[in-house]
Amino acid sequence: MNSTNTGKEWPKTYLKRQFRYIYLRFIRLRGHPHELALGMALGIFTGMLPIIPFHTIVAVTLALAFKASKITAALGTWISNPVTIYIVYKYSYRIGSFILGFDHSTKSLTPLVAAINNGELLNVVTRILGAGGMGVAAFLLGGIVLGVAFAVPSYFILFYFFKTFVSWRTSRKHGKA
Repeated sequence: MNSTNTGKEWPKTYLKRQFRYIYLRFIRLRGHPHELALGMALGIFTGMLPIIPFHTIVAVTLALAFKASKITAALGTWISNPVTIYIVYKYSYRIGSFILGFDHSTKSLTPLVAAINNGELLNVVTRILGAGGMGVAAFLLGGIVLGVAFAVPSYFILFYFFKTFVSWRTSRKHGKA
C-alpha cells in the first residue's frame, strides 16, 4: 500500500483491480461458442456430483473428451461453491433416494441427513463415504439428475450468450482497426 492510499481506499482499489483483471481475462477468452458453452455445461454437470475434491479434474477431463473449453469447464464447477453446496447435496440425496425408493428415516443414513441439514460440509463428505452403497448411490444418482437438469438448459443459454459475445468482440476488434 502506498502512502497516498488511506486505509479506507485500499479495499476499494483492490476490488476494482480484481474485477478489471477478471473482465480482461473474460474478454480474451478464446474459442467457438459451442466449445465454450459445452465446457461450461460440463462443468455445471460435474459441479452437481458429490465428488467435491475432484470437480475440476473431472470437468477438465470431460472437456478434453468432448473437445470443449477446459477453462469454462473449470469455471462451471463453481456452481457448487461454499454457499450452494449444502443445497446441492441436500437435493442430490433427496432426488436420488426418491428414485431408488429409500426411506429418509433409514437408520444408517440418519447421521448423513443430519450433517446435510446442519451444513457441516467436511462431515457430509465423510458421511457420504461412510453411508455405504445406499448413500453413495443416492447421492450419485441425484447428482446426475440435477447435473443434467441444470447442464442441458445452461448449454443453450450459454451458447446464445457466447455467440453474442464472440460477435460483439469481433465487431469491436474490427471497429478499432
